[in-house]
Amino acid sequence: MTRTLADSGPLVAFYDRKDQWHGWVHDQMGALPPPLTTTEPVLTEACFLLQRGTGNHGVILRALQRGILQIAFDVETEAAALECLIDRYANVPMSLADASLVRLSELHRDSRVFTLDRDFRQYRRHGRQVIPLIAPW
Repeated sequence: MTRTLADSGPLVAFYDRKDQWHGWVHDQMGALPPPLTTTEPVLTEACFLLQRGTGNHGVILRALQRGILQIAFDVETEAAALECLIDRYANVPMSLADASLVRLSELHRDSRVFTLDRDFRQYRRHGRQVIPLIAPW
């Protein structure tokens, strides 16, 4: 079974009806079996963006509690790999959240990244492998 890795963009768009991508993300979410796998840096970013926008960042924590989202990544364990990725993509620049998803995709070959971030078209796992995406472009 293919694991879907969730980036902050779709999470924000799903919970913010005013977001330009809300409709597209809502349709995609309906077709994706839960749970969506993600990382703490992604959830931190999503909560921050939702708090700034809708003020309702608690929806992310409720999604975790209900099993819609799951965290399957340890930043401390993966710190060296994250540093290498961030250094490799310094020209983009790569955020910790993005690096954590790229690394998670390396750890789970059967995964695809659900994102609205065009930078994922540039990122590669294991240096050269295209990362399978669910993206609107």
